[in-house]
Amino acid sequence: MRCLYFALASVVVLSGCKREGTAFTAPRKLAGKTVSAEVLNEGQVAYLQYCRACHGDQGNGEGPAAIGLRPPPRNFTQGEFKFGWVLDQKLPRDEDLVRIVRSNLHGSAMVGWEVPDEKLTTIIQYIKTFSDAWKDDDAVGEPVVPAPDPWVGKESAAIARGKLLYHGYTQCLTCHPAYASPEEISAASQQLSQKPTTEFRPHMYQPELKDSDYTAYGYKVQLLPPDFLVNTIKSPRDETQLADLYRLLVAGVTGAAMPAWDPNVLPEKTSDVWALAYYVRSLVQLRQTTAGLALRAKLNATPQPQPGDVKGGPR
Repeated sequence: MRCLYFALASVVVLSGCKREGTAFTAPRKLAGKTVSAEVLNEGQVAYLQYCRACHGDQGNGEGPAAIGLRPPPRNFTQGEFKFGWVLDQKLPRDEDLVRIVRSNLHGSAMVGWEVPDEKLTTIIQYIKTFSDAWKDDDAVGEPVVPAPDPWVGKESAAIARGKLLYHGYTQCLTCHPAYASPEEISAASQQLSQKPTTEFRPHMYQPELKDSDYTAYGYKVQLLPPDFLVNTIKSPRDETQLADLYRLLVAGVTGAAMPAWDPNVLPEKTSDVWALAYYVRSLVQLRQTTAGLALRAKLNATPQPQPGDVKGGPR
């Protein structure tokens, strides 16, 4: 597949293809920084070589190779990036865009591209010209900086706390699968919020398809949250690295149903963000293992609870 992208892009470049009227003759101010016309023109040429096949001439994600790709390529005209790892779900920094290009997005056609540094720098500036969102001086967010990890040496306790939060407070199971029994979930919500869960969504042990803000070919894109026992998490450089999972939780996934978790809304603040990261990592580490397959089989065989099956505790 990657060879196909290179082949298509090479044909474009060799044929001298160029967007009409897009040669830059003046600098642009993008996210508070002035970018020269020379850099933007160089970025346009490099974009045609490396990116146009999927993201398209207009940056709208409708390149010649895009039609068969699921999930579809990023539509740069929307000015939204799912995995920026910045606060307030603002636009990512240049460093974050470099990370995305270099690291790849697992489970998508966005592989890790070995674009020369000097070309990648110009491409990043050029793609900002596709959206007016980059015109604001304060468009770019501050990076998520993980707080000190208070669970070092106490991994089992962190996982237990994370499992409690996942099922009883942050309600991750409304999108991602549940990994606990209805009784455990009810007890967790009673303990953390004094309101036991007694109603459960259908197919609670499977992820639920969610609407997003993204479009492809004029249609809204729906996204399926990962089942941590089955799917690879798209954005971390290494999904077993707790710091990367912490950043993902605090930053959220812009434009998707995954919120940005402000540590201050959690009972134990940053300690609880770390606990959630530990718990998610524990599920990731079970993937394709005997224990993980057994847990997935057990969840699949668990009957869907019916109203009244789980009694609420004292209020």
